[in-house]
Amino acid sequence: MIGELFDPKADFSIRETCKPHWSQSGAVVFITFRTRDSIPAEVIGRWERERCDWLIRSGVMPHDAIQWSEYVDGLGPEAREAFSEQFYLQQERYLDDCRGDCVLRSPKMSKIVHDALMHFDGDRYRMGDFIVMPNHVHLLASFSSGDSMGKQCRSWTHYTAVQINRLSGKKGAFWQTDPFDHLVRSPEQYDYLRQYIADNPKKARLSEGEYLHRKSAS
Repeated sequence: MIGELFDPKADFSIRETCKPHWSQSGAVVFITFRTRDSIPAEVIGRWERERCDWLIRSGVMPHDAIQWSEYVDGLGPEAREAFSEQFYLQQERYLDDCRGDCVLRSPKMSKIVHDALMHFDGDRYRMGDFIVMPNHVHLLASFSSGDSMGKQCRSWTHYTAVQINRLSGKKGAFWQTDPFDHLVRSPEQYDYLRQYIADNPKKARLSEGEYLHRKSAS
C-alpha cells in the first residue's frame, strides 16, 4: 500500500471550500478531478438542491438556508459518509457518459496529466493507481500533510490546464475548481478503489487509446 489507512483517533484536518475536504498525514486518499464542461450548470444546480433537501430531512439544515456545505459538519460520521457516497456516485454515473468536449481523450492531452502526476512521485507525495479519462481523472495518493495535499492538487490542475490550453489553442478554466477526495479507511476499500479505477474505461465503453491507466506496484 502506498500509505496508511485513515485513523479517526489520530489528528486530521477538514478544509472547507464548496465542500469539506478531509486530510491526514500519510493517509491514502482517493481524488477525482473533472473538466469544467463535463457536467452542465443546470445539472449541478439540481444536485445542489438535492443536497440541501437531504440535509434538511436529516434535521441539520434550516429550511431557509442556502449553502449546504455549512451544515455537513452537523452530521454524525456515518451520516456524513452516506451523504458523501450518495452524491459522489451520482456524479460518477454522469461522468461515465463522457459528456463535454472530452479533451483528455487525446493521447497528447492525457500524457500531460500523466506526466504531471508522476513528476514529484516519491518526493512530494506517493502516487498509486490513476486513470485519465476523457473528462475526468481518478487517482490514489498519499501526502505528508493535509496542507501539502491541497497545494499539490492546485499545482496539478493549474499546470495541466495551462499546458492543455496552450496545446489546444483555448483559454479559460479547464478543470472544475473543487475536486472530490475521500480518505481510504480499510484494505478492502483500497482494493475496491484500485479495481474501480481499472474498470472505469469499461463502464464508459472506451476503446484502447481513449484513456490512460497507470497501475502502481502496491
